[in-house]
Amino acid sequence: MITIIGAGIGGLTTALAFEKLGIEYHVYEKAPELKEIGAGIWMPPNALQVIEWINPSILKDLQLHGNSIDRITLADLQLNPISDTDQNFAKEQFGFSTIAIHRGKLQYLLLKNIPKEKITMGKAFKSYTSLSDQKIEIVFEDGTQTTTTYLIGSDGIHSKIRHQLFPKSRLRYSGQTCWRGVAAYEMNPTFDHNGIEMWGNQLRFGISRLQKNQVYWFAVALSEPNLKDDTVFLKDKLIDLFSDFHEEVIQLIKHTPTDKIIRTDLNDLKILKTWHHHNICLIGDAAHGMTPNLGQGGSQAIEDAYYLSNLIASQKDIIQAFSEFYRLRSKKVNSIVSQSWNMGKIGNMRYGSRIRNFMLKNVPSSKLKKQMISLYSIDKTISNK
Repeated sequence: MITIIGAGIGGLTTALAFEKLGIEYHVYEKAPELKEIGAGIWMPPNALQVIEWINPSILKDLQLHGNSIDRITLADLQLNPISDTDQNFAKEQFGFSTIAIHRGKLQYLLLKNIPKEKITMGKAFKSYTSLSDQKIEIVFEDGTQTTTTYLIGSDGIHSKIRHQLFPKSRLRYSGQTCWRGVAAYEMNPTFDHNGIEMWGNQLRFGISRLQKNQVYWFAVALSEPNLKDDTVFLKDKLIDLFSDFHEEVIQLIKHTPTDKIIRTDLNDLKILKTWHHHNICLIGDAAHGMTPNLGQGGSQAIEDAYYLSNLIASQKDIIQAFSEFYRLRSKKVNSIVSQSWNMGKIGNMRYGSRIRNFMLKNVPSSKLKKQMISLYSIDKTISNK
């Protein structure tokens, strides 16, 4: 039996991949139910290829409940393009462009395809004890226990499993905080299928439509860590902070309920030398938490599910599969972690924004497409079905 802790995007996708390949598993999730909370998320072609491999009907649901992003634009604070990339090349090579979808809707669409008897909600992981090379005892916060042969930690960037497995692992604060929201707002139709990030002076603002009259946005600013907002003044604060930005930015903030605006400090995980020890393995943010600047956090967790499930299915020794999983995935993932960190630093740089914008404006489109193809590619030769 393989036990998966955490029913986030990585844990649910891993369960679905195991289901497809006939691998015995059970998922435990601390939340009593998965509600449609949170904001938006991008599903780029690498993630969509995995979803299609798992179950084409899930892909159709994502397309139905999300919105295709056919152009990715980096712009200045008044929406003048700095870099603009048509995604037709991705459609031609991979079959898809990016889909923007509500994170809660994505989790629901994944969850509904997992047999109910294979997931237990309301079970918060507390600790584990290795009883032998082949048995692990898991203790939950409510005092109950279970035993398993293999343990997969998919419990996010603040992973309790990682903290116990690798106690020296550390998060790294980027110096930036991010507000996210979903506005009930009919955006200018020009931007309906456009993923936009606007760079101002030490500020960034991103926009992508999820569905009709539903627009996901995020706002990034330099900040000390662990600060809290006074919700009474939060919207006024954000409107003032982004007052020099395009009017669409102000309208999006105004049309978002204050209690639905989520603030999160942007951290990543200092790169680990391995993601497993014996019969315990980390995936997703628990293994390689990254800042969201490349829109690849969830997608890399989904890629993890694809590679790990296929390796387990093709090898008799699951511990060896854990080792091979790290070998195959770590180079790409660690590169994305570093690139995303650097992108955030460049986007919120204190000085030289005009020079930065000029240099980015002159990056050849062929180079940008090559970088995206590298991000979007997965190794289909390892697929068992």
